Amino acid sequence: MKLSPARQVVIAVLALSLLGLQIRLWFGEGSLRHVAALENEVESLDQQNAKLAERNRLLAADVRDLKEGSEAVEEIARKDLGMIRDGEVFFQILEPEQEKPDHAP
Repeated sequence: MKLSPARQVVIAVLALSLLGLQIRLWFGEGSLRHVAALENEVESLDQQNAKLAERNRLLAADVRDLKEGSEAVEEIARKDLGMIRDGEVFFQILEPEQEKPDHAP
């Protein structure tokens, strides 16, 4: 069975279109591989956002504690600045330094 030239042209155009769509499906931007890479990146960014949201929540709680109560301020002053109340006695115990063995050749 012999096809007319018009049908041959139509079949060739359809075959080229199908080939072009397949190339686009498997390679380049918007391909299945590209979409999978973007999904992995989105998942990674979601995890980072979750960690940062938790950090922000903790910082907001610290800010709220500092604004509302003096206990948080006192705790920070004791820990970071070494402050003590009137009437308290502060003992500091120093560990002796460990001697380092000389390994000089």
